[in-house]
Amino acid sequence: MSKIVILGAGISGHVAAAHLRRKLSKEHEVVVVSPNSNYQWIPSNIWVGIGRMKSEKILFPLAPLYKKKGIGFKQAKAVSFHPEGDSTEQKPYVLSEYVVGDNKGKQEKVTYDYLINATGPKLNFEATEGLIPGENKTYSVCTYTHADHAWEGLSALIEDMKKGKKAKILIGTGHAKSTCQGAAFEYILNVEEELQKHNVRDMAEITWIANEHELGDFGMDGVLMSYNDMIMKSSELVEMIFEDRGIKWIIGAGVNKIEDGIAHYETLDGDYKTESYDFAMLIPAFSGHGFKAYDKNENDITEKLFKGFMIVDADYTSKPYEEWTVQDWPETYQNPSYKNIFAPGIAFAPPHAISKPRKSKNGTDISPAPPRTGMPSGITAKLVAENIIETIKNGKTSTDHKGSLGNMGAACIASAGFGFWKGSGVSITTYPIVPDFKKYPDSHGRHLGKTFGAIGLAGHWLKLMLHYAFIYKAKMRPFWWLIPE
Repeated sequence: MSKIVILGAGISGHVAAAHLRRKLSKEHEVVVVSPNSNYQWIPSNIWVGIGRMKSEKILFPLAPLYKKKGIGFKQAKAVSFHPEGDSTEQKPYVLSEYVVGDNKGKQEKVTYDYLINATGPKLNFEATEGLIPGENKTYSVCTYTHADHAWEGLSALIEDMKKGKKAKILIGTGHAKSTCQGAAFEYILNVEEELQKHNVRDMAEITWIANEHELGDFGMDGVLMSYNDMIMKSSELVEMIFEDRGIKWIIGAGVNKIEDGIAHYETLDGDYKTESYDFAMLIPAFSGHGFKAYDKNENDITEKLFKGFMIVDADYTSKPYEEWTVQDWPETYQNPSYKNIFAPGIAFAPPHAISKPRKSKNGTDISPAPPRTGMPSGITAKLVAENIIETIKNGKTSTDHKGSLGNMGAACIASAGFGFWKGSGVSITTYPIVPDFKKYPDSHGRHLGKTFGAIGLAGHWLKLMLHYAFIYKAKMRPFWWLIPE
């Protein structure tokens, strides 16, 4: 009998647990350890943040579902990693601490045969002074509770505008190394649309602020894509959208301090500037959780497992941008020191950024970290689960299932508005996620036949359908596995 422990119940952790439980017999144990009681479909946080969807529509409790499906569940947080066990426990384990109930504060050695680290990122708000969700007129949509608070702040501002008060809205990235520009981009389009619906658009100045060196970088070094019968840069597409909607922009900006209604930032030119606002939604920096790891003799071996995020089968050799290749990126998400430990989704340490790194004239790094989206998270979690399943069934290590961001595509849909007949979607499909300049030298590292953009109601419909499809899938309803990741 094998015991597989999954840390985290987000997209990666939940996907891995679902596939493992479906394909392994009941003699094998699948256990999820997560401090969160609910599963949430994060892409729909955007609609919660404009008041068009209640947070209860994008989440459901994990414990009843896991009990029904035969998946163990411990509502606890990981504290430290012990991949060799210790003097009293021969099996490898993760020291975990319960966060609720009678066992709150109690620690347990959760042993495993295989470990999937799907803890995702720490939302590192403290990396930017004063960036605290719900304070200093700043908000976030990174969690459903954050999104609820964002709508409270935005709706109050809309009411003020209806009374004749002019307002300034600032949306984008809240740190010089933030990622998830795509989520901020979708939110700014939805906020603009919402102001139109409330007939107060003329009362608001909306500004995009980001660490991108140009619009549409999205942490992917920008995209050259097919658009209708043209070839267009993502920067041109986003500029066209912003100009059409009257959205201003500040780029190459590393936000470093927030005061009440004032964002301080440094530009790539080395200038220090400020931007005032009445409402801001700024994506924080992401970081690892600061986990420690120890060998059986209690010696610190953190450097074998973590480089901020978890170390996997990537090439972490430091090299200049010009020497980066898709071969640097992992394929199996397996830790090289401990082959029974994996880290799909956002939990793995990327070998480097995707966008070209840039520094300000003052030497400050101002450029996006690699994007970490739901589609690759689900795909990598499934392939990790498949490799573990085959290893258990065949009795020998299997890594036949592989998937690098250098040979994987992603579809991103930024839907503006809500409802079946009202709304518009900006769809960008990219292949591969990490540009392969050797394979596609004339199209900025992407396959033009598989990299394209579109604007219209169809994309909005697709986003809405995906919401319901993936909630259905996450609830493990009949034939859920037929829905792709």
